[in-house]
Amino acid sequence: MEEILKLDTVKKYNDLLGVETIHPLVSVINASEIAPLRHVRKNIGFYVIYLKDIKCSDLLKYGRKFYDYQEETLVFAAPGQIVGNNDTGEYFQPKGWWLTFHPDLLHGTPLGKRMKEYSFFSYATNEALHISKKERQLVIECLTQIDEEIRKSSDKHSNLIITSTIKLLLDYCTRFYDRQFNTRKEENKDKLGRFEELLNDYFDSDKPKESGIPTVKYFADELCLSSNYFGDLIKKETGKSAQEYIQSNIIDRAKELLSASTKSVSEIAYELGYQYPQYFNRFFKNAVGCTPNEYRKTEN
Repeated sequence: MEEILKLDTVKKYNDLLGVETIHPLVSVINASEIAPLRHVRKNIGFYVIYLKDIKCSDLLKYGRKFYDYQEETLVFAAPGQIVGNNDTGEYFQPKGWWLTFHPDLLHGTPLGKRMKEYSFFSYATNEALHISKKERQLVIECLTQIDEEIRKSSDKHSNLIITSTIKLLLDYCTRFYDRQFNTRKEENKDKLGRFEELLNDYFDSDKPKESGIPTVKYFADELCLSSNYFGDLIKKETGKSAQEYIQSNIIDRAKELLSASTKSVSEIAYELGYQYPQYFNRFFKNAVGCTPNEYRKTEN
């Protein structure tokens, strides 16, 4: 098995690339200025945003399909993730821009409190953000501002200005992803339809009795998507989180079974994936406002 290089600081990453470290916690890298590199898999301890100047139809997939967007892409990675490709022994010339920033940079800043909102840091590479030339220019402007601030003499305002500009960049990326979800309505509807099929197939089988209530990750894996991307897609299409969508399906099935069958509440709970009926009772009451038995009485 190929070794995975552990890089827990921005400086170690810069040293690997052969670039100067001006600020220990954040760096903007023009990849075209880097000497040719060999591929290596890396376990990183910081955030990275890659602005890749590539033709996506050649190198990236969306789900199981090659995507034909002909502009640049943004790929995001978070601390603890493995990035990079296996070493083939060949050298390649990187292209594009990279922003790296360590979690320590965010302590005590407004951005630090909001980082969990930027779920695209947990998207898979094949769920990259495809951007237009105009959007790319906005990204470059943000990176340039960050780089200029890094190179200035540091003062008490420096970190706040840097993190505020990173936040601006991430907010732009959120807008661009919203646009991307909207422009892929038909493909997203296909995935939503497939999700509904998988959901129905799951509860029409013995899987709830064997494996319990299905997780969001289960359906994401079935659709070849990351959990975060799948969750965001379902939220954009339905207004509900994927978990809420699953729970809504369970409630609908529970109501149907309570109204149209003579099965006990315990049998229904077990059929829907609940090992303990009391958990099902609590879940049903929180969602409907009454217990399963109370609901059954009102329907009969």
